[in-house]
Amino acid sequence: MPPTIRRVTDTHDPALSAFGRIQEASYYDPEMLIPAHYFGQMIGDQGGERQNVILVAEDGGEVVGGTLFHLLPSGAGFSSFMGVALAARGSGAARALHTARMQVIREAGYAGVFADAVHASALSADDLAAEVRVGSDPLLRRVKLNALGFGTVNAPYWQPVGGPDGGPLTDLDLLYCPLEPSNSVPLALVTETLRAYWQSWLGPQRAAHEAQALAQRTGSDPVALLPATQRPEVFAANP
Repeated sequence: MPPTIRRVTDTHDPALSAFGRIQEASYYDPEMLIPAHYFGQMIGDQGGERQNVILVAEDGGEVVGGTLFHLLPSGAGFSSFMGVALAARGSGAARALHTARMQVIREAGYAGVFADAVHASALSADDLAAEVRVGSDPLLRRVKLNALGFGTVNAPYWQPVGGPDGGPLTDLDLLYCPLEPSNSVPLALVTETLRAYWQSWLGPQRAAHEAQALAQRTGSDPVALLPATQRPEVFAANP
């Protein structure tokens, strides 16, 4: 049987630190993720437009996986992280977590959930070696995301900060999993979701500017969804 899934609502629940340890152990660059010591504060601070959700997968009372995602005023969610402990991979935990996440999306009346993920072709040799050290495979990850229903948003996406010398981080692609199957996503849903997601660390003005810049770079509405195994066309053509 796959692990059981539950939503964590107690800010002092020990499952938060257990999930944090899985996050740190299972991602090749944990410094890029939200530190676990913020988890309690995030699920306790639900007074604004942004609602933070943590689900954990448990097997026999032991946390074996989890996901952190955000319900945003755009009408979509954004997943910051989903991971499963190495020993629990293949147990169905990831699919169970995603199914529960999409149920939260459905109950909120939202359209779907966004995420971003690296592509093997965009990683350096050092990053690829780091993936191997934590037992992960970026190619297989994108295959699994595709199987869960995610598609690559065919847009020239990058995170405005987090790259070399504090500049944009360009090795991530934006993915989207619609609640109802679709081969495209409205451009306004993309940009409004990112504006709301970026606002917490960029501030309202910069987040709005970056979202508008993405809209101008994209130039199509709606935006096509490609298989999640692919990069956006602009990056695939100019690796």
